[in-house]
Amino acid sequence: MKNENENEKPILKTSIVTPDALYEMVYDDTAHKSSFVKISRDGTIESDLDEVQLDGKRYKPLPSTYNLVEKGVILFPSLATEYENEEEILKEIQAFIHKYLDISEVFEQIATYYVLFTWMFDKFNEVPYLRAIGDFGSGKSRFIQAIGILCYKPVFTGGATTPSPIFRIINEVHGTLIIDEADFKFSDMTSEIVKILNTGYQKGMPVLRSEGKGTFEVKAYDVFCPKIVATRETFSDKALESRFLVEEMGAGKLRADIPRTLGEDFYKEAERIRNKLLMWRLKNYFEPIERREELIDGIHPRLNQIVIPLLSIIKDEAIREHLKSFIVRYNTDLVADRGLSWESDIVFSILKLEHQTGLSEITVKQITDEVNRESDLSDDTLQARKVGWYLRTKLQLKPYKTRKGFVLSFKENRKRLDMWKERFGITDADIRGEQVNDVNVVNDAVDTDSNPSDELPF
Repeated sequence: MKNENENEKPILKTSIVTPDALYEMVYDDTAHKSSFVKISRDGTIESDLDEVQLDGKRYKPLPSTYNLVEKGVILFPSLATEYENEEEILKEIQAFIHKYLDISEVFEQIATYYVLFTWMFDKFNEVPYLRAIGDFGSGKSRFIQAIGILCYKPVFTGGATTPSPIFRIINEVHGTLIIDEADFKFSDMTSEIVKILNTGYQKGMPVLRSEGKGTFEVKAYDVFCPKIVATRETFSDKALESRFLVEEMGAGKLRADIPRTLGEDFYKEAERIRNKLLMWRLKNYFEPIERREELIDGIHPRLNQIVIPLLSIIKDEAIREHLKSFIVRYNTDLVADRGLSWESDIVFSILKLEHQTGLSEITVKQITDEVNRESDLSDDTLQARKVGWYLRTKLQLKPYKTRKGFVLSFKENRKRLDMWKERFGITDADIRGEQVNDVNVVNDAVDTDSNPSDELPF
């Protein structure tokens, strides 16, 4: 006698999580067959499950004929493969990225840890994003290919994709969203993608969309997932910009050993690594994760916040310290880039004048003279009116008018000055004018005698 639910249409899923088990879809491209791999909370693993019955419902993996599977829009492991240890997986990820992608040594390491994180992202409440920025031909597409292909259920989309299917795919698959050329042509498309990026970094923040003709049915889409994006320009939304770990592409000549085209070996190597990463997910999913809340000294608070999930998935303390050292170096690069602005020069001059004069307030003219004196650009100077504009508009500081002109009170602007000091990476030693070799901060944590381009020095 058949069960009542056998005649019901099965529900298609790529993964299922219950209190007692985790089911993950695998797809064998050679055999054109999809199935589930299951791990129970006690560690028992079962493979080749064509169907799962839970609470009177039937669940099946996406069939091999499913368009997004057949066309490789969504990629899956082909099976769960045993691995030696976490270090070995990280080395394989890093070696693969290094083989096919020319990026900075620091970001190569960050990307390695990010790949591992995507396979456990659903255990966290926040996710960071990765982004490549650069012009045409700078290597952005290779960036998202070489990193994205190793991630958890990568979903590959391009700038020609309309937002509507993106909402649906993320909601159903909950994998890693890969967006190439995210500088969408039309502003309405851009705003929809920005919604996905702005709300999708945090769990429990669905996007509400009104759909249907005449019915105006409101649907909630869960867009929480890791995202890897390639753009030519920055986003105007500064809050969104702060969600990304960014690599600038095309700054130098392409490494001679980078393959110019991607052959079958690229896809087979990636599949082998994904198979090991699936086993890593299965074995670690029901293990407790200690959320690492410790602050990394000397880095921007937002950067510290977005790397907490990466630090938390790694159990080995030595590997965590290694990641921290690279984050410090990445922060140094960010500060250096951010420091090339009038805003940072103005804040630095204000803090320096506070230290030198000991006054409770200074004039905008004093600030202007100090900025121009410190500037390396002898043919490019600021006028007091322009400095006043920067203070009010860009830095949200509040000068006020007195008999001696516009002045800035340190006490009234203390909180915001301290915020800008931290954001621009200005140290007390900088303000005092002491000679400090910033590299020493990094060298304490990184062995500079090692070869950083070859492999992770575990």
